[in-house]
Amino acid sequence: QVQLVESGGGLVQAGGSLRLSCAVSGRTFRSYTMAWFRQAPGKEREFVAVISWLVGSTRYADSAKGRFTISRDNAKNMVYLQMNSLKPEDTAVYYCAAGARLFTGQRLDVDYWGQGTQVTVSS
Repeated sequence: QVQLVESGGGLVQAGGSLRLSCAVSGRTFRSYTMAWFRQAPGKEREFVAVISWLVGSTRYADSAKGRFTISRDNAKNMVYLQMNSLKPEDTAVYYCAAGARLFTGQRLDVDYWGQGTQVTVSS
């Protein structure tokens, strides 16, 4: 079983930065791929970024490339999403996720979800 607890959301002005955190626990979580998704009002939940625990390979949605960085701290059992140059269209609930085959970035491959944290970017 894997448990995900998110934090770090909030209100930020356009052009600003936020770092989201996901505390990960469970006996086998290091075999999983970790990901961030987001869901804006009236929109589908969409892939943002993924990272593997062991090798640290990453992949990003086009909307996140060059602005967002996903990372993990193995010693602290944490996954992060550093978000820079934020835009109003980044406003969404952001979800941490884990899955054995989640490098696809597909919702179908998510085995565990976090509770979500609200990110609001003002203009």
